Amino acid sequence: MSTNKRCLRLIAALALSGASFAVAAAEVSASFDPKNCKAEYPKASLMNEEQGTVSMAFLVNADGSVADSKLEKTSGFKNLDKAAIKSISACKFKPGTKDGAPAQTWTKVDYAWKLD
Repeated sequence: MSTNKRCLRLIAALALSGASFAVAAAEVSASFDPKNCKAEYPKASLMNEEQGTVSMAFLVNADGSVADSKLEKTSGFKNLDKAAIKSISACKFKPGTKDGAPAQTWTKVDYAWKLD
């Protein structure tokens, strides 16, 4: 076998092993179970028949607690936005990971307020 062919195979093998390492080193965002973490509909919003979806971002610690939160997109109603951030911030998240270990990560959550 020529030296060039061996070099190409070695480079290809290194490239493949590097690609699999990059996948293993990926960051995975935190998550939570929406069935176990619900916000209470604000009374004023119920009376005014307000509905909408709030988009938020949460910085979740390695222990699953929320370190920070921010509103990304409003529902159009301040009471719904505040209630969603307050309620979801109190939830216990499944922590995200970096390099396979629990780590502080940002995650996005959309919370839909709908009247039945």
